[in-house]
Amino acid sequence: MQLKLFVLSASSVVLWLVPLAALDKKLNSHKAVQGVSLCAAIACAVSAGNIARQLADEGEVEELKLRAIKADVEDEISTSVYVSQQQRQQEAEQILASPGEDVEEARKALEAIYSKESEEPEVTTRITTSEPNPLDKGLYAEICKSREAGKTNTWIIENILKMKGRKFAEGKVRLQALLSQFEGE
Repeated sequence: MQLKLFVLSASSVVLWLVPLAALDKKLNSHKAVQGVSLCAAIACAVSAGNIARQLADEGEVEELKLRAIKADVEDEISTSVYVSQQQRQQEAEQILASPGEDVEEARKALEAIYSKESEEPEVTTRITTSEPNPLDKGLYAEICKSREAGKTNTWIIENILKMKGRKFAEGKVRLQALLSQFEGE
């Protein structure tokens, strides 16, 4: 599109200047050629202007998309921080509100809960790698077909595993788990 803009702009200048310098102004036929050339130069300039306006509009749309994505990410981060803070505050209030329990025991219980949550993805990965199910086999077959067709890992994650955007990192892990699970067989 930018090449077309450049070509049209250069053509309009050439069509305007060359006939003025190259043709004799006293001959009527040369005057007619100069007039046609001038009209063509104006048409090229108008087309170039339209393309430039279109490119500027597309640039503004892309800028708006980037701003929306950035705002969405910031909103999600702030929401997760707020929810996490509220959850911690409620847990602390529960610990302080229970007079019969020992605070140290409650703290240890909470640590155990949080440590289990951080270990769960590893357990899930181990379960999926040791016991393949039909859905995983079907996904692996689709992944193999896509790889043979020359598709990239990004394409596979977005279109076969259906993990786009915020779930893309999770999709990478899922793809690696499927590949390591079935390529060993």
